[in-house]
Amino acid sequence: MFVDRFYRDLSSSNRWDTYRVKVETSDLYIRTKGDYSKFIKKKLIRLRKEVEAEIKRRPEFLTSFDPLEIKTKGLPGVVKRMYEASKKAQVGPMAAVAGAIAQCVGEVLEKKSKEVVVENGGDVYVSVIEPIKMTIFAGESPFSGKIGIKIDPSMCPLGICTSSGTVGHSFSFGRADGFTVVSKDAALSDAVATGGANKIKSSQDIETALEYAMGIYGIIGVIAIYRDVIGIKGNIELCEIS
Repeated sequence: MFVDRFYRDLSSSNRWDTYRVKVETSDLYIRTKGDYSKFIKKKLIRLRKEVEAEIKRRPEFLTSFDPLEIKTKGLPGVVKRMYEASKKAQVGPMAAVAGAIAQCVGEVLEKKSKEVVVENGGDVYVSVIEPIKMTIFAGESPFSGKIGIKIDPSMCPLGICTSSGTVGHSFSFGRADGFTVVSKDAALSDAVATGGANKIKSSQDIETALEYAMGIYGIIGVIAIYRDVIGIKGNIELCEIS
């Protein structure tokens, strides 16, 4: 069973090649059967330009903490996904940007590789033909790096995204060490992870955050971590990471 440890290991194996693609603030860790880093760098540049164009056209796309209505037809796929995910999760569009980019890159790679894992700042798009375990990192929580999610290939592709109020540079209204969301849509998982993490100020808020996430159509499962307290709902198989 493969255990995925992003931020720790860029070594390749017989199963796949592992490589990093970085463009400005976008920093992708990718695992595929073959190295497509040059191809993906061009794709990533294009995706970023599409998001930047929408910000220039509509500045509130960058700053809003609330959903925005789509007012223009023919939007690029990555931008449309952000709008749609933010509306479902009731957060701003940029809450979905990392997941949306991970999915757009992953879907392109699926045409080239039988197995694909794309991680973008804690937000992961995964499509595999053999089981894997995805490690959950949750700041200083005693659960961090000790537990993970077992991914069955029959469930793929999946978007597995984590938001935190104690780790990373992303803005959060809450203090969750980790709020991990699983769905078929990485943009949606990303947006809902942000929305759920925003709701957790203490361990007493975990149940409310879990209910919020599971109340959104398309969410498969969710894990909330606050210090030494963990809450789980939905179709998620936790596993121990040794």
